[in-house]
Amino acid sequence: MTNFENPDLQVVTTKSRADKAINSLKGILLGIISDDVIDAREMEELRLWAKEHYDLVNRNPFREFMLLIENTATNGIPAKEAVEDLYWLCQKYEHGSIYYNGITSDLQLLQGIFHGILADGILNDHEIFKLHEWLSENEHLSSYYPYDEIRSLVLSIVADKIIEEEERTILTAFIKQFVELKNSDTAAKIERDTADVNISGICALDPEIIFENKTFCITGILSRGNRSELQKAIQDKGGIAVNTISKKTDYLIIGDTNNACWSYSCYGRKVEKALDLRKSGHTIVLVHEFDVFDAI
Repeated sequence: MTNFENPDLQVVTTKSRADKAINSLKGILLGIISDDVIDAREMEELRLWAKEHYDLVNRNPFREFMLLIENTATNGIPAKEAVEDLYWLCQKYEHGSIYYNGITSDLQLLQGIFHGILADGILNDHEIFKLHEWLSENEHLSSYYPYDEIRSLVLSIVADKIIEEEERTILTAFIKQFVELKNSDTAAKIERDTADVNISGICALDPEIIFENKTFCITGILSRGNRSELQKAIQDKGGIAVNTISKKTDYLIIGDTNNACWSYSCYGRKVEKALDLRKSGHTIVLVHEFDVFDAI
C-alpha cells in the first residue's frame, strides 16, 4: 500500500489534498448551517477539522480558514457570521484556484505598474492613457481592490481626453498608496507634490466618526480587543452596534488582523457588500478599527 505519510509524496499530492479538504469543508459548512442554528459542538468540529488540516496552512486560503476558526470565540465573532465567511472563502477558492493564482497575480502586476510609472517621480499624460488602456483590457479584475476605484478614477480623468494638473495630482496621490519607492529623493518629491490631497481609498483616512444614533457593523478579526467589547464601547457612546450590514449601516469597521482587504486579494464578504451599496448611492464609511478605538 502506498505510504501517503511520506513527506515527498505529500508535496506531490498537496494540491489534490487541498482541493479535497476545501470540498469537504464546504459540505460541512452547508450541513452546519442547514438548520440555521450553530452551536458550540459544531464550532468545535470546525476547530478539530482545522487542526487535522494544519499541515496545509502554508497554502492559500488555509491561513484565512485557520485564523477565522481559531479566533471566532476569542474575538467575539458570531458563529453564523464565521460559517458564512468560511463558505464564502470556499467559493472564492473554486475553479482551479483562479482567485488565488490568476487574480492575485494580475493585481500584483497592477501594483508593479503603479511602481513603474511613479519611479521617475512624474506621472505624465502618456502613462495615464497607457494605464487606462491596461485597465480596460483587464476588466476581469472588477470587484477586486484596488481595481474598481483606480478604474473609476482614471475613467473620470481621461473622459475629456485632457489631463488637468489637479487630476494628475489626485491620481498620483491615489497610486502612491500602493508603492514603496526605493529612491528616497523621488519618494519625498511625490510626498511634497501630493501633500494637500486627501485620498480615501477603500477606508477613510482620519475619518470623522460620529457615534450618536449611527449604526456600526464590524468585519474581520480585531487586534485591539474583541467584538463584544467594541460593540459595548460604541453603544456607550450612543451608537448602534449590529452584526449584519444593510442600507442602514453608517460605518463598517474593518479589523486589522491579517485582513484580506489590505493585501491585493479579495474584499471581505461584508466589505464587498458595503462597496456595492456605496456604488448604488448609499453612504457607508469604511473605517479601520484603530480609528474607531482612537475616537472612543
